[in-house]
Amino acid sequence: MYKSFFNLHSNPFTTSPDPRFLYMMPHTREALAGLEYGISARKGFIVLTGEVGTGKTTLLRRALGAFDQTRVFTSFVFNPQLETLDFLEFVLSDFGLTPVNRTKSGMLIQLNRWLVERYRHQETCVIVVDEAQGLSLELLEEIRLLTNLETSSEKLVQIILSGQPELEQKLRLPELRQLRQRISLWCRTQPLSLEQTGAYIQQRLAIAGSTEILFAPDAIASIHRASRGIPRVINLLCEHALIFAYVEQSHQIPNRIILAVAQDLDLEPQPFVVSSMQPGFPGAAPAGDSQATYAQGLQMAGNDSGRQDG
Repeated sequence: MYKSFFNLHSNPFTTSPDPRFLYMMPHTREALAGLEYGISARKGFIVLTGEVGTGKTTLLRRALGAFDQTRVFTSFVFNPQLETLDFLEFVLSDFGLTPVNRTKSGMLIQLNRWLVERYRHQETCVIVVDEAQGLSLELLEEIRLLTNLETSSEKLVQIILSGQPELEQKLRLPELRQLRQRISLWCRTQPLSLEQTGAYIQQRLAIAGSTEILFAPDAIASIHRASRGIPRVINLLCEHALIFAYVEQSHQIPNRIILAVAQDLDLEPQPFVVSSMQPGFPGAAPAGDSQATYAQGLQMAGNDSGRQDG
């Protein structure tokens, strides 16, 4: 609807995990390097954690996409509420195998034989478990045992557990100490700072074809405050703001539109600290504006209110 108005060839703020839009920050590069190294070096267990909406799935897709797709086989388990047999059947099916015998021992034997064959062809097999904080202790133990499928020197399957910070808490439980000891790499995603929020928005717009600065500096500040730096919420705010601006036929998104969108999305207001917005700093109140009025307006923007999904 608004793409031609803003001279865009694609939607810059889609919420789907498109690796093209991955914004590379220092912690993102570190996490991406850890994932790629862990997979290529056959390290076995890797854990990726981060708050809801901080780009874990996008990061995973980018990491997996870095490998030769003809030599990497991936099983992506997106439902943690599975029984052991269902989990093994799902993994086999995702690898393109039809379970010959639907018993735990039968499926493990079939999986092991297939993994050995892939290893002989110098191919890599990866199991990614999303929303892993929801896994039962029983299933986590069964997943741990999968790392026993190995040669004398390397693991036959690489396992990535991806989840919210609660996953780290769960992995500290005494019952899971054997699993925790097998984790070779811990990777984490983080919310964006104010400066990173502005760069993130501009990068996505540029990838979508924009050559203009569409969001005013104070609008960026409000987006950051309303989203708490969570990329998924930033996308939501920006998407709605572009629609509002299109309706008003405004070629730049002012702060008032962001405040209206934040209120419309029922984001909780957060107190504004004027001292954090120094003169000349990106997002500071324009010269001549009342700092008090500016601060009062930004109070309308708050953190995300739990409307995000996992």
